Amino acid sequence: MYQVVRNTKYDYAGQSYASLYPNLHKYPATMLPQIGIDVLTEFNVSKGKLLDPYCGSGSSFASGLEYGLSEMYGFDINPLAVLISKVKFTRVSVDELIKTRQIFRNNVFELLKNEDDTKKLKCPQITNIDFWFSKEVVTSLTVIKHFIDEIQNENIRNFFLIPFSETVRECSYTRNNEFKLFRMKSEALLNFNPDAIGVYFKKLEETLLLYTKFYFPKLENSVKINVQYSKFQPQDDFFDVVLTSPPYGDSRTTVAYGQFSTLSNEWLGISYARKIDGMLMGGTRPQRNISKGVIADFISHIQQVDNKRALDVSAFYNDLDTSIKKVASSVKKGGKSIYVVGNRTVKNVQLPTDQFIAEKFEENGFQHVITYERALSNKSMPCKNSPTNEAGKRVNTMLFEYIVVCEKIS
Repeated sequence: MYQVVRNTKYDYAGQSYASLYPNLHKYPATMLPQIGIDVLTEFNVSKGKLLDPYCGSGSSFASGLEYGLSEMYGFDINPLAVLISKVKFTRVSVDELIKTRQIFRNNVFELLKNEDDTKKLKCPQITNIDFWFSKEVVTSLTVIKHFIDEIQNENIRNFFLIPFSETVRECSYTRNNEFKLFRMKSEALLNFNPDAIGVYFKKLEETLLLYTKFYFPKLENSVKINVQYSKFQPQDDFFDVVLTSPPYGDSRTTVAYGQFSTLSNEWLGISYARKIDGMLMGGTRPQRNISKGVIADFISHIQQVDNKRALDVSAFYNDLDTSIKKVASSVKKGGKSIYVVGNRTVKNVQLPTDQFIAEKFEENGFQHVITYERALSNKSMPCKNSPTNEAGKRVNTMLFEYIVVCEKIS
């Protein structure tokens, strides 16, 4: 087993993501930027190229900026995640944003004066749209999206899409305190009548304020942050450090990134929005379970209870193994890999993802340096689940998070 040290320094009790970089858009299970800053500092990472192969909403880039890195690369296959990261870490003229906001606002309210004009606009293809939105909200969102699409500058257009995505979720019939896609209860719908136009402009103001205060000042011309909508493909001996927080399990049964993003992605024009969870790690079930390595015995225990769940778990670790091979080949000799992970529980079996990651990096030319255990008290995730799917039975899912540090030696 690889050494694990309890390190209270990394607990950050009472702190949140917003303690350092207020998020422009809600996103599930975001890593605290404070973790990345402190671990980069502790291990004296060189001021080179940083990689995040599953970048989500960009926590690692916030860490890198604070630490002083100026060249970073991120990859993700959730279009909403890529949009959030791009907007947060792309330098855009604040004056141009303010100028565009005024023109945009005038156009929206001018069109709304004539109901016949709003009816001429084409509504995006949204699955079961009447189930998720009132007719009034659909009309308002269609008007807003129409004028966002008319913005010529791509970076400014992306910026205006961030509060739009937040408005889509807040004004839908989804239960907004959950990341999975559940509809409000019938009694809640009776008193739900949001002003989508008002919500959008309020969120636009908030987004502009946060970007101006917290992000824009850090984005000097020398900073290069490249975010790509794709799975990571290896680039031999290119990166100096990997800083990432990968998914803790398949998206269907752990953190439902795809479900959280579904309505936003559909309004953004993503035709396959409802298939994203199946495209993420662990999305395709294999024919047989993993039978070798540190994870094998744990999967075997799950298999004795539920073979389908064991295959789901095997699918995730197979994909994580493949990803680690690609990442490992892309890091320069002497470079560090820093993975921040949680050890999820399936069928009452706690899976040692931290040990699996250390093992796989050591199989690919790295040496395990240390794994720190930190209390998990500030990440938006369910703290309990039902391991047997029996009503009323709940167990703690994750109480700790693990910072796995390895160094490339060959």
